[in-house]
Amino acid sequence: MTLSKATFAGGCFWCMVKPFDRYDGVETVISGYTGGDVENPTYELVCTNKTGHREAVQITFDEDKISYNELLDIFWRQINPTDSGGQFFDRGESYKTAIYYHTEEQKEAAVQSKVNLGSSGRFAEQIATDILPAKVFYAAEVGHQDYYMKNPTHYNRYAVGSGRENFKTENWRDKL
Repeated sequence: MTLSKATFAGGCFWCMVKPFDRYDGVETVISGYTGGDVENPTYELVCTNKTGHREAVQITFDEDKISYNELLDIFWRQINPTDSGGQFFDRGESYKTAIYYHTEEQKEAAVQSKVNLGSSGRFAEQIATDILPAKVFYAAEVGHQDYYMKNPTHYNRYAVGSGRENFKTENWRDKL
């Protein structure tokens, strides 16, 4: 078993856990905050958009069962990669998208996947997702972990009501 980490900011972290949770080789998906310089941030503090942190998920995965490139493909299908101001109903720095790389190999794969998506013709606008070096990752409060399982009704209302599910269906129908 070869365990590695992948970290993605895709807007609301509630909506970023479920897509990865279902794959063999994904050991854990933790909701949290990263990218800023404030130590031990809280949800309330991150929501002020003054910490530099973004809501993110950190995935521990077994490279023998699922590749980093497969995780990148899953990530791109969860977001609007052309939105530079947040994701869907959630606006501001804390909801911007990013791929946080842990190794030079991850950086190269992330850059190539962004180039490939940009040249695919799938989106008319430029891909706005940042590719940044990984920083300290802080796990979010317990109530935010595995939200889709703990609060399925609210989670589903949010995922649909925010426009995320419709966007995914419209833009990734061929990959669903």
